[in-house]
Amino acid sequence: MSDGRQGPEIEVFPTSEAVATHGEEWLADAIRASVDARGRCAMAVSGGHSPWPMLESLARRDDLPWESVWLFQVDERIAPEGDDDRNLTHLREHVLAVRPELASRTHPMPVNDPDLEAAAARYAELLVEVCGTPARLDIIHLGLGPDGHTASLVPGDAVLDVTDRDVALTAGTYQGRRRMTLTYPLIDRAHRIMWQVVGAGKAEALKKMMAGDTSIPGGRVAPSHATVLADAAAAG
Repeated sequence: MSDGRQGPEIEVFPTSEAVATHGEEWLADAIRASVDARGRCAMAVSGGHSPWPMLESLARRDDLPWESVWLFQVDERIAPEGDDDRNLTHLREHVLAVRPELASRTHPMPVNDPDLEAAAARYAELLVEVCGTPARLDIIHLGLGPDGHTASLVPGDAVLDVTDRDVALTAGTYQGRRRMTLTYPLIDRAHRIMWQVVGAGKAEALKKMMAGDTSIPGGRVAPSHATVLADAAAAG
């Protein structure tokens, strides 16, 4: 069901590699603009398979003000430290191994804490410490699943209706794991959002999202300040 909104701006490229190349440039420009405007760049990155080559290439650049960049996670699976399911495992491998000086300003979601609700609340407080009140991230990088999920805002879960917290837990498991995720209010406040959507399996979900179809989680993200970078396969 559409709420009548138009979707975000979209740019289509012939291959997923071209999306990654342009995504890197988009992020580099956004980092510079954020530091110029606010003296720092607080960026939250998603997991999945597509982002890591792009983010590793970005991390290798010496033309960015890394000393003013803070990294957060968009979402994380509740899994043991070092588990391949953890987005943090890949963030460390592809970004922090290349740019170790970022480690002190990288804030993993505390998914191994015994009290996960309290841990989510502390992560929200940390976002306020870095970004101000209310927390407003400079850049959020998002992906889109074939089922229309984004972050860990997954179909049918009660987390979709959380509006009083910036960080929350899924009520149930998704693909075998419960998750911690940024919520719609925080995502919608971001200065800039970049969607990276590749592969034919995302075509139907992307079509719905661009039409403002709120029946999928991705369609409920406010389209303002958002740019979709998609390959031809995803764009149909």
